[in-house]
Amino acid sequence: MSSGGEKAASGGSVKTPADFLKSIRGRPVVVKLNSGVDYRGILACLDGYMNIAMEQTEEYVNGQLKNKYGDAFIRGNNVLYISTSKRTLAEGA
Repeated sequence: MSSGGEKAASGGSVKTPADFLKSIRGRPVVVKLNSGVDYRGILACLDGYMNIAMEQTEEYVNGQLKNKYGDAFIRGNNVLYISTSKRTLAEGA
């Protein structure tokens, strides 16, 4: 369904949300749920319904680490947003 507009966007500087999601596969991401809980890990894959599979996943509630999971699956209707992880000063130095 989204394959029609991808070629037009790739020729210029315009990026679609689908392009962004393809570019972050295999990279660290933060997934924020409607409940306010954050999941941080490696984005393994996602589908058109925003169902997300993650690896090396950590669950954060109110900014505090609550649990660690090897693999996690998040149903798309619970997702508020997906963001790329920001490096901390310690990692960037």
